[in-house]
Amino acid sequence: MSAPAAPVSRPGSPTLEALRMLAHNGPAVVGIAMIATIVAVAAIGPLLYPVDPYSIVAAPLSPPFDEFTPQAPFGTDYLGRDILAGIIHGARPTLLVGAFAAALTVVIGVTIGALAGFYGGWIDQALLRLTEFFQVLPPLLLAMVLVTLFSPSLPTIAISIGIVSWPAAMRLTRGEFLRIRQLDYVKAARAAGARNRRLIWRVILPNALPPLIISAALTIGVSILFEAGLSFLGLGDPNTMTWGLMIGANREYFLDAWWPVSIPGVAIFFTVLSVSLLGDGLNDAFNPKLRRR
Repeated sequence: MSAPAAPVSRPGSPTLEALRMLAHNGPAVVGIAMIATIVAVAAIGPLLYPVDPYSIVAAPLSPPFDEFTPQAPFGTDYLGRDILAGIIHGARPTLLVGAFAAALTVVIGVTIGALAGFYGGWIDQALLRLTEFFQVLPPLLLAMVLVTLFSPSLPTIAISIGIVSWPAAMRLTRGEFLRIRQLDYVKAARAAGARNRRLIWRVILPNALPPLIISAALTIGVSILFEAGLSFLGLGDPNTMTWGLMIGANREYFLDAWWPVSIPGVAIFFTVLSVSLLGDGLNDAFNPKLRRR
């Protein structure tokens, strides 16, 4: 009697394979752990350290870990406000600005890029000219103009960052749509009677998501740096404590006291670094060439 045939191995889901690669990527795991820590600080930090970041707790520019100011472990700023309280209470607005600006960037860029890449022709050329117009303008200068014209509030800053940052997402989406729309399964869906709306949002876009997810993750870090730059130039929301606002408010005193600027700067650095590590991990995980190794 012949031996039973060996079971045929079936390839796993691409998403599961990508997640498996991400879990075995050391830097990406470190980035995820860092992001989780920062999110936890933003979520429960104010409950564990309920100090008003605007209240004066000690003498101005008290150094960190000073025995005379134990109530302010990270020191105080130029007004005598607790820097640790500013770091903890400023984490949530900083992350929200980055996330909202990145989401707006992706929505605008993906919508315009999908229409340009799918329809082509004069629609593609018109949307490309619009994109080039925004690319020619200096992003920081345009954001400064928008924030100045409207009130320098946190929503205005986030919307301004999203408005000036979408061209890169648009070009990435357009390139993916130009490539995918020529594939056989798209032609088969069109031959089966699928309308353009379904082809764009239900057939092509899901297969173009991996590079867009990576771009969105990296855009969060860029948006946080953007907000810090605007706040450094004095265009932050004075009514909401953010890490960028802490740097901008204390920049004139950096030569006398490094901690009011350096500690929020380190917080921004580690946040952007964690997002970059996660973005690189996603890039490796969703790369089909690496999955075939």
